[in-house]
Amino acid sequence: MLSVMDLFSGVGGLSHGFRNAGFKIVLSNEIDSDIAFSYQSNHIGVNMLNEDITKIDSSYFHPYKGNVDVIIGGPPCQGFSQKGHRNILEDDRNFLFRFFYNVVEYIRPTYFLIENVPNILTTNNGHFKKVIYDMFNEIGYNLDSAIINAFEYGVPQIRRRAFILGKYNGHISLPLGTSDRVTAIDAIEDLAFLDSGEGEEIQEYKFTPHSFYQSELRKGSTKLFNHVATKHSKLAIERMRMVPKGKGRESLPKEHHTKSIYSGTWGRIIEDQPSVTMTTRFDTPSSGRFTHPFLHRAITVREAARFQSFPDTFRFYGTKSSQMKQVGNAVPPKLALKIAEVIYRDMTIPENIVVSGKVD
Repeated sequence: MLSVMDLFSGVGGLSHGFRNAGFKIVLSNEIDSDIAFSYQSNHIGVNMLNEDITKIDSSYFHPYKGNVDVIIGGPPCQGFSQKGHRNILEDDRNFLFRFFYNVVEYIRPTYFLIENVPNILTTNNGHFKKVIYDMFNEIGYNLDSAIINAFEYGVPQIRRRAFILGKYNGHISLPLGTSDRVTAIDAIEDLAFLDSGEGEEIQEYKFTPHSFYQSELRKGSTKLFNHVATKHSKLAIERMRMVPKGKGRESLPKEHHTKSIYSGTWGRIIEDQPSVTMTTRFDTPSSGRFTHPFLHRAITVREAARFQSFPDTFRFYGTKSSQMKQVGNAVPPKLALKIAEVIYRDMTIPENIVVSGKVD
């Protein structure tokens, strides 16, 4: 079976997509123990390295050298947003990116995939993009990159992220968008209508699915997990009641205009459009357009997971803040699947097969 190593995995949105495409995840790394627990609970049998991976001796990776087909991950790169033409490898904030590069250089997988913020490709007129290309070209990889909107790949969410796909001694392109388009209401209409403070971590489904997307994500699930509404203050509920469908802060009287700097604050998710980008604070109406389309509360973890395209069988563990971090920081599994399928097809065409850095 084709093998994958997932570095900086989070809860495993990328891993889930690659597993569904037929890959085997042989190693995953996540430094946060609560998130690592959620990953392990949903990816049974994967070797999880719950450590600061930068402190692991390189000898740990020796058994994987030449035995991993793809390395995937989203290494944090805060230094990419700075001004100037400083080499990205000289910025301490990009140390984790350097580590990802070093692991690829050491193990030499046939492919690698990086997910990151769009700035990694656009800042300083593409200077950092050129640096990245030069780095990997020098060790034999050809790259393709793009800023991809998850909505164009069957995910009911506007989520733009940069992806960089590399292949050793060969060429491969990121997939084009699909014709599938899923709206917010298509994603969550079958979930229980909860009021503020209602819901339980494990409950029964109350409604049958109303869309293909809902049926697809409910497949194999007998219980509804993580569908618990935040208990809002009376003032917050009063404000949400004043906001009609599809509207936001502009509908509130001036005395209710908070000082929030977030775009879409107090806004309702618009039913017939994709949701806005899920962040790690989607339970707070003042943090963006995260109010339910017609109920007077913010969306739940399960609703956010639906917008991210996680199946209902995928359960999130830990505190509410940890669950939101797991969902908000993840790569949508349906998008990961589309990219994984491109790699899988490329690997199974005989003339394209490369083994351990050498043409077979």
